[in-house]
Amino acid sequence: MPKINGNEIRPGNVLEHDGGLWAATKVDHVKPGKGGAFAQVEMRNLRNGSKLNERFRSADKVERVRLEQKYQQFLYEDGGMLIFMDTQNYEQVQLPSELLGDRRPFLQDGMTIIVEFYEEEALNATLPQKVTCKVVETEPVIKGQTSANSFKPALLDNGVRVAVPPFVATDEEIVINTESMEYSERA
Repeated sequence: MPKINGNEIRPGNVLEHDGGLWAATKVDHVKPGKGGAFAQVEMRNLRNGSKLNERFRSADKVERVRLEQKYQQFLYEDGGMLIFMDTQNYEQVQLPSELLGDRRPFLQDGMTIIVEFYEEEALNATLPQKVTCKVVETEPVIKGQTSANSFKPALLDNGVRVAVPPFVATDEEIVINTESMEYSERA
């Protein structure tokens, strides 16, 4: 595995640190008036979800881990575990549902997502950036109202509330950005 300097750590990098696998979630480069510069890194453990704040000087060497990404199809949820299937060899993998956090409602039956593996262990899952949902409840469309920076609340078919432009009506399909959890466009 390649070693990188402490000042080369970027958000999203997976590092081997203190015997565990950590994903860098936030990186601040600090240059104090006295002493050397360092990177203040907020990390999340990929195995148990715990968080850690660590300082890395530019001279510190850290192991950067490359995770293998495979496309997997979501099958079902059972007892707090999400079951995915590899579409090439039909092997099934289980991941805890809290891994997706508040993005869990956007995971739909049969959806293909990216599951990241370290050696043979499944560690992380990433939803597609855009997901199509149906609006089940919102205020009626007011004729002549433009989309000039005004939004109204809407309830989606998966139970999530989002803000949508005034021209979006009930029973209309819209595209949601799963990273920001905001309205993106009409479907």
